[in-house]
Amino acid sequence: MKENCRTTSSAVPGLAAAVLAACMWTGTAAGQGGDARLEGDPTAEFHFARLVYRNSPSSRRGRGWGGGGAWSTDYADAEYHLMQGVNRLTRVDGQAVDYYGDGGRLITLDDDRLFDYPWLYAVEVGQWELNTSEAELLREYLDRGGFLMVDDFWGEYEWYIFNESMRLVFPDRPILELGEDHPLLHVLYDLDQRTQIPGRGGNRAGTVPHWRGIFDDDGRLMVAINFNMDMGDAWEHADDPWYPEPMTALAYRFAVNYLIYSMTH
Repeated sequence: MKENCRTTSSAVPGLAAAVLAACMWTGTAAGQGGDARLEGDPTAEFHFARLVYRNSPSSRRGRGWGGGGAWSTDYADAEYHLMQGVNRLTRVDGQAVDYYGDGGRLITLDDDRLFDYPWLYAVEVGQWELNTSEAELLREYLDRGGFLMVDDFWGEYEWYIFNESMRLVFPDRPILELGEDHPLLHVLYDLDQRTQIPGRGGNRAGTVPHWRGIFDDDGRLMVAINFNMDMGDAWEHADDPWYPEPMTALAYRFAVNYLIYSMTH
């Protein structure tokens, strides 16, 4: 999609609003182009690639509670801090991200650039809405070896909204709980599923963390689902003294495991 920041989209009706929101968020005037976050090709072995999507009208964002695009939560501080950790803790050639998000990538689901980035992050997916065309492209990406990590959604109602769109992507594939022996939890760091990683406001009452996933026919994890937790906040607030440092350290370890798993499976 070399004409990002356009106000109409023939490929995916309605996606124009999300693209325009991305342009506005990154300070790129509509029609100007030239922003690598929206248009750039890979320049390193690994980029932080963030999915841009529309808010579901069934969600609190879609009903106007809180406003803005839910996809942009924690942007670009989460990218900035996480990529420092990736480059410090691994030998992966990761593209550094600055305070404005330069170095990262913003991906919409009418954009074949998606296939250039093997790891894709989607935040607050309890607010998202995919249509049939977007779901088809995401399914092709995942079937061809891509990896999607979803994060920061809470409670059964947000799970319902997430699952409604995910069923368009994979109507025939179940969502399963990850066992403690799954390679994702041990590919570099040995981790367990007992610690709930909080958002900036703490954990929500009555919620229990779940590490879930969707697998291909060969058992490869395609979609890593962090439910009832907020790793994005743990990355975003890595340098804030009030956020608990052990939670940031744990969220970094999970992110590195996701990255290494996605690049080796």
